[in-house]
Amino acid sequence: MLETLGRFVHFAYRATLLLPGALLAPGRTLNQLYHVLLGAIPLGVTAGVAIGAVVWMHLRQALVAVAGPGAAAYLPQALGLAVVLELAPIVAGLIVAGRSGASMGAELGAMRETEQIDALEMLGVPPLRELVAPRVLACMIALPLLDVFIVYLALGAGFLGEALIGGLSPTQYVTAVTQVLPPREVIPAVLKTVVFGYLIGVSGCFYGMTARGGTEGVGRAATAGVVVSIFLVLVADVVLVKVIQLWQGG
Repeated sequence: MLETLGRFVHFAYRATLLLPGALLAPGRTLNQLYHVLLGAIPLGVTAGVAIGAVVWMHLRQALVAVAGPGAAAYLPQALGLAVVLELAPIVAGLIVAGRSGASMGAELGAMRETEQIDALEMLGVPPLRELVAPRVLACMIALPLLDVFIVYLALGAGFLGEALIGGLSPTQYVTAVTQVLPPREVIPAVLKTVVFGYLIGVSGCFYGMTARGGTEGVGRAATAGVVVSIFLVLVADVVLVKVIQLWQGG
């Protein structure tokens, strides 16, 4: 386990050094971004609408039960805080981890088993520069975009639920949400998804690049890429929330 951890950290360090070079070769990065983001949008739509509707129903019922019908006026603030600060970032991270973590692990694992990566090394082309850095950077760019997409869908679904019972007007709803979400709160919540994307990209690529054992090895690489990506996203979320709270408190 310690050996694998050391190899993972070393792999992440080398990949990080190559990220600026991926910015200078946008073609490969944009191609990977297209696959990561486009593949995640259907799940993002479903998750955003479901989160907004379900959280709105639960929060409305709880607020009315605890503080009476008048407490429903605070529903937009509660929904906005829950969605923007926590639910949308973590859901976006889990969606990309489950989809792209497996995809990168399987794709690079198959390339390793078919000796395509070995061929790149023999030609003097660094595989990390050509294969890993664009994927990691694409994940880092895709996660904030997907997060914002889910936020708008969830808040829109919450507003539709509120509109069906003849509650707040659109202006009142938007004003209520923005009152409790200044940029100082929103920007760190969005930026932490960049860290999620980095961890997902590195995890999926690491297990794909180190796959061994034929088709079974490719399957293990895909599974490990998903499991480790989800684990790291959840751990990073706890750590980053505390770091953000300390920074804002300071």
